[in-house]
Amino acid sequence: MKTWLYGIVALVVVAVGAFLIFAPGMAERSMNKVVPVALKITPEARALHAQLQIADMHADSLLWKRDLLARSTRGQVDLPRLIEGNVALQVFSSVTKTPKGQNYDANSADTDNITTLAIADLQPVRTWNSLLQRSLWHATKLDRFAAASEGKLRVIHTPADLDALLAARAKGEKITGGMLSIEGLQDLEGRLANLDVLHAAGFRMAGMAHFFDNEVAGSMHGEKKGGLTPLGRQVVARMERIGMIVDIAHSSHATIAEILKIATRPVVASHGGVQATCKVNRNLTDDEIRGVAATGGVIGIGYWDAAVCGTSPIQVAAAIAHARDVGGIDHVGLGSDFDGAVTTGFDTSQLAAVTQALMDRGFSRADIAKVMGGNVLRVVRAGIVPKG
Repeated sequence: MKTWLYGIVALVVVAVGAFLIFAPGMAERSMNKVVPVALKITPEARALHAQLQIADMHADSLLWKRDLLARSTRGQVDLPRLIEGNVALQVFSSVTKTPKGQNYDANSADTDNITTLAIADLQPVRTWNSLLQRSLWHATKLDRFAAASEGKLRVIHTPADLDALLAARAKGEKITGGMLSIEGLQDLEGRLANLDVLHAAGFRMAGMAHFFDNEVAGSMHGEKKGGLTPLGRQVVARMERIGMIVDIAHSSHATIAEILKIATRPVVASHGGVQATCKVNRNLTDDEIRGVAATGGVIGIGYWDAAVCGTSPIQVAAAIAHARDVGGIDHVGLGSDFDGAVTTGFDTSQLAAVTQALMDRGFSRADIAKVMGGNVLRVVRAGIVPKG
């Protein structure tokens, strides 16, 4: 009998071990796909791309159990591919909670997929039941990657950090900066004071809501889709004061309207599309494009189907062109949503394809430089400075 029991226990241990080893990678491989599209990149486009300071406002790579310093066969972002794609600044978002049956139309806040992932990834126990601790763990991960990168990955906290990064790149150093953002301020756990905790950990950008309504704001994908809560209005004011950029991605139309009305600093829509070229509820209307531009902010165009109604750089460029036509060339940039459970036609090493698509649409070299990074870098440099 004891031998039988020991055998069962051994099988359970092996099964659990196999789950912990293989399940996280299998989960990511099924969600962060690259289904290649035809990419034609001319020598002229490659030469221009190599001269750019490229910035992407949104990737969810810290969510997954993967060494970002090693080139991977899964996902869409890691340091070798960032360097190959000539990315100067990658904003890494902290995803702390997603609803079961996640969809673009209406989601309850009552369920969560990330708890299972946190346990399967063997994250610190403190992250299993705390959204705040999940974000703090993501900050720790980025800091550890940077510390082990031999200077090739630098975490950006201040304008001086950003300027030093760009100066080093201008001298030919193959390096990339990483900056922390938050996908939905449910990680405040209802407490304004936690915003300062997150800022101290390195977070310099935050979206109000993700796929469900929270204590701060209504989501475009929530059940009520309301505006800012009283706490949310305090949060926006505090973010502007301490130097955190307000991100309206995933926010309800009511929340967006309210933020654009009260904002005193540039606002971003870190990742998404525009309804004129892809009529999906989470994409921005022309009035919202103009509203973001009026704050001095930037709209980040993504690369997945629900953002641009396709996965080709041609469709990305079409959305960029519309945002330019409505909001102005100074107010559109890149917001890939790489590693955000999306399928794309290319990964971050192949960003020269976007440069090519913009050239093919007749964008000037100066305007391509703005779209591919100049606009985002301007807003980041200004937005992470605390108010005096």
